[in-house]
Amino acid sequence: MPSHASPLDLAFHALSDPTRRAVVSRLAQGEAAVSALAKPFDMALPSFAQHLKVLEESGLITSEKRGRSRWCRLERTRFEEVADWMEMERRGWTDRLDRLETYLAKSQERNA
Repeated sequence: MPSHASPLDLAFHALSDPTRRAVVSRLAQGEAAVSALAKPFDMALPSFAQHLKVLEESGLITSEKRGRSRWCRLERTRFEEVADWMEMERRGWTDRLDRLETYLAKSQERNA
């Protein structure tokens, strides 16, 4: 993604990949070590680390070194921002569809 992408763009880009969505789903249960997160996936650790990098750059997760392990956790603030945007869009489309329904009902009445 370009470095000038918005936080929302970065979040949707990160969530566009099934591996990253699976990681997010696992982290919704609580923080986890990178090795535990990588275990279910059939890929080398460096490849998996690239997925974590995308998630971290998007602000959806953070990681920290603890001893010899790196641990990841969700950053709920970014998810709330995405959810707020989606809710705003949903309301807008609901309003548009309600207006269309009203218009069509009036048009049918006039044509009847």
